[in-house]
Amino acid sequence: MRKQTMNRDWIATARTLSEALPYLQRYSGAVVVVKFGGNAMGDDDAMAEFARDIVLMRQVGMNPVVVHGGGPMINEMLGKLGIESKFVRGKRVTDKATVEVVEMILSGLVNKRIVQAINDQGGRAVGISGKDDDLMVCEADDPELGFVGRPVEMNVQVIRDLYSAGIIPVIAPVATGMADNETFNVNGDTAAGAIAGALQADRLLLLTDVAGVKNAQGEVITEMTPEDIEALIADGTIAGGMIPKTETALKALSEGVRAVVIVDGRVQNACLLELFTEHGAGSLIRSTTPRVTPRRR
Repeated sequence: MRKQTMNRDWIATARTLSEALPYLQRYSGAVVVVKFGGNAMGDDDAMAEFARDIVLMRQVGMNPVVVHGGGPMINEMLGKLGIESKFVRGKRVTDKATVEVVEMILSGLVNKRIVQAINDQGGRAVGISGKDDDLMVCEADDPELGFVGRPVEMNVQVIRDLYSAGIIPVIAPVATGMADNETFNVNGDTAAGAIAGALQADRLLLLTDVAGVKNAQGEVITEMTPEDIEALIADGTIAGGMIPKTETALKALSEGVRAVVIVDGRVQNACLLELFTEHGAGSLIRSTTPRVTPRRR
């Protein structure tokens, strides 16, 4: 019985690999920006699984670029320091004291933990921030938000140099200001979208702790257009932290990203399911709906 079960498992594995072939061919050489965040960042097993997926993407010929957040870790440290966290329209209000903590956590603790996880899985990763080589230069997004930046100038050659050398870039979303070299906190989704747009990425995957964009009935919408998103924001169906994600998707599409997917990062091997299966793992957003199937091509 045990041997029969093992044989069935092997056959299923072989079939899965065979069915993935068209997608492996489709994404060979493609640039895929992955925004990693949420509670999975604090779980060692989830981190290792994510790192394995990223290494596999690189191994089959893709060029993954990881942009990460770190909200839970920032909240924890701010709490220890007695600094209150405030949010406006899903973005963190960031004063001078807060931005110093944000940079310490994102560029230090979180970035290096992800780099180490990828290296532990046999990949080659290098951690940088938006300040390195003036990768991301910002202006203040909104006076109400303080030191929260809006990218206005992108210099992504350092990213191209890294992935051209077989190295996986891991990017912390802190950036240099246009004036006086201030440090700005950049929303992780916003940073990922700006980087994806500047790279003309094939895919932008925004990993999150929800199943995807939901309609008024609470059902996940598997495919959307920019017009769909604008209507759902206008009627209040898309709200809170989902607003910056969907706004990031719209801007990335306008800058040449082929498609954006808001992915349920809690699902095991979510990135692989999205890229290498017909079913996908979240809400796919693109400007037009192709006439051919499967939908993920």
